[in-house]
Amino acid sequence: MKIKRSFLVTLGLVGLSGLILAGCGKSVISASHGVTTVSKANQKKNGVISDAQIKKNLGSKLSTTRQDSQKALVATYQKAATSNKYWLSSPYVKVNPYKRSPLTGLVIFQTSEASKVKVTVPGKTAKTTISTTYKSYTTKHSIPVMGLYAGKTNRVKLTVTSKSGKVTTKTVNMKTAALPSNLAKIKFNVKTAKTSKMALGPGNDKLTFLVRTTHQPFGVDAKGDIRWYSTDYNQHVFKQLKNNHILRLAKKNNGAKVYNEILEEDYLGRVYKQYDLSTETHSANAGNKKYPVKSDEYTLIHHDAVQLPNGNYLLTVSDGTENMTSRKNSKKRYSEDTIVELDHKTGKITRVIDFKKILPASMYNNTKLTGNSRDWLHMNSIYYDQKTGDIVVSSRNQDMVMRLNYKTLKWRWIYSSKTKSSWPKAYRKYLLTADKGTPYTGGQHAAILLPNSTSTNQYLQVFDNNIAVTYGDKKTSGKYSQGITYRINPKTKKVKKVQSYGASLGTGNFSPIIGSNRYLYNGNSLLDFGYLSLGTKSNIREVTKNGDLVYNLEMSNLENKGYTYRAERFSLYPDNDGSLAKTYE
Repeated sequence: MKIKRSFLVTLGLVGLSGLILAGCGKSVISASHGVTTVSKANQKKNGVISDAQIKKNLGSKLSTTRQDSQKALVATYQKAATSNKYWLSSPYVKVNPYKRSPLTGLVIFQTSEASKVKVTVPGKTAKTTISTTYKSYTTKHSIPVMGLYAGKTNRVKLTVTSKSGKVTTKTVNMKTAALPSNLAKIKFNVKTAKTSKMALGPGNDKLTFLVRTTHQPFGVDAKGDIRWYSTDYNQHVFKQLKNNHILRLAKKNNGAKVYNEILEEDYLGRVYKQYDLSTETHSANAGNKKYPVKSDEYTLIHHDAVQLPNGNYLLTVSDGTENMTSRKNSKKRYSEDTIVELDHKTGKITRVIDFKKILPASMYNNTKLTGNSRDWLHMNSIYYDQKTGDIVVSSRNQDMVMRLNYKTLKWRWIYSSKTKSSWPKAYRKYLLTADKGTPYTGGQHAAILLPNSTSTNQYLQVFDNNIAVTYGDKKTSGKYSQGITYRINPKTKKVKKVQSYGASLGTGNFSPIIGSNRYLYNGNSLLDFGYLSLGTKSNIREVTKNGDLVYNLEMSNLENKGYTYRAERFSLYPDNDGSLAKTYE
């Protein structure tokens, strides 16, 4: 990951004073004010490159290619919105307005009196009928419509209410194309749907989004019908931003091999920002021999991205050494162990945190690790806590979850079953100790802090794949996977399991790789057992805080083993969402 101002000597940047590095003695670890670093001499010995070189390898930049291609469409809709041609009786209607989101539409019209507009997309049931209200009173209306069914004429109802209380309705027909064959072939089996207890939002506008490791992202309703999808392929990163846009990882075109574009867009498919990274710094998406995944595509952001309060993005990336032609010794090539901060205005990388510089060198010198000496850390999630400025990072290949302050890089705690004596002394005071009956994680994913966390009680939620990659529980490894919530006392460094779901499902729901466990606004959790039966199936479950199952979706016949990397519950109309929902990265 990247390191910033806190490493005055190591990074040559302004940072914490009093940081003393042990570069000239026998010691290879130094600690000051809770910041731990590996000496420069040891970094050089192990082929660790500079932050400047990492920035150069990634080659990030702001691009306008996508926006330029949509200029004519944007102008068309702006012209329709400002003309006096379209009224509620005969509105302008366009399905798939930006040619990237086929189950959406745009309705444009004027009203003589300032009015608000309610949109209703009829569903097969009351709980799959999607509605929202645009609450601003205006005379000019450009109304996005989301949640259409594929391959039918959707009769969308507009309810227009003027400030004086006059109500007028209008039904517009929005005809959509059939699903593409790869999505149409997927088998959705909704075995349980207790919709009254599900977190569906006030207008049932929250879909379960399946963020796949291959091809299109899509969202399904409570009956398992696809109500949104993108024609552009997506890898790993797909999430809502604080401005209610989507951040997604994409590639130049669907035939390209490398996902090296970061897009900020809306559900209609309009692109607002595009950031390009060099295609030379990719990581292979090949899994391993036992658990293979699609291997002919590559990623630049290998697992996660989160937005900082200043609008910038933290991205999990590789340092580029894996693809540097000057690196002849494979032991000196590393992947998936770096975080960078991307400036949202310029597209430039402003900070680098390389975990080889702050974790013991013995970790990344482990040549036996999963048969791949380069992927020693395998960061698969990052969470930013806005209350404290801390980050929580999940490392699959170390069976470890870490919390440290983003600004200072001061350690808060480390949760790992690696024996205390095997850690250098500088780290030991940050190690958490599990209470009796509390499991250590193995190959875990999607580590987040829950919103009820305080300074004395921190609640960590993860998807525990329960596969002992290095230090996980070998006795239970492979027997089940589970969503789990821990309570952490940061002062005593004690950790206790307070909630879990999945162990009783046994090997049938053992997901050796990928998966997620998401907190929902009503207290439920959405779990993704993403890689079942060697990647041929996925199982999505929503459970209450008491462990009651309220949604059970089984997916099979997935194209190219398009298993579900993460499952998210997002609103199609986040601007109008009246619930208490928040997006927890």
